[in-house]
Amino acid sequence: MITLTERAAKEIRRIFDERQMPPEGALRIGIKGGGCSGFSYTLGIAGKPAEDDLVFESQGVRLVTDPKSHLYLNGTEIDFSDELLDRRFVFNNPNAKDRCSCGVSFST
Repeated sequence: MITLTERAAKEIRRIFDERQMPPEGALRIGIKGGGCSGFSYTLGIAGKPAEDDLVFESQGVRLVTDPKSHLYLNGTEIDFSDELLDRRFVFNNPNAKDRCSCGVSFST
């Protein structure tokens, strides 16, 4: 399962409202090879989940991920940092053994 903090959910709902997302819309969470540590997190907007996607709901926000990404993301909590010079989503991933200093990539 992948979860959101209330701060992250609030920011995602703001983005969805801004983009006038349909009710079946979701936040797509995944990984891809690359970054300084091996894997990078990806976030996107899914108008409709793919047939093989895993679908979760957290804090009233629908989340989708593909099965391969879920192997690396299971148990992850996504937070949102809104500091003066740093607005970003923060991934608290229990599967990450090492992370780059900016928090965008990880290794297992």
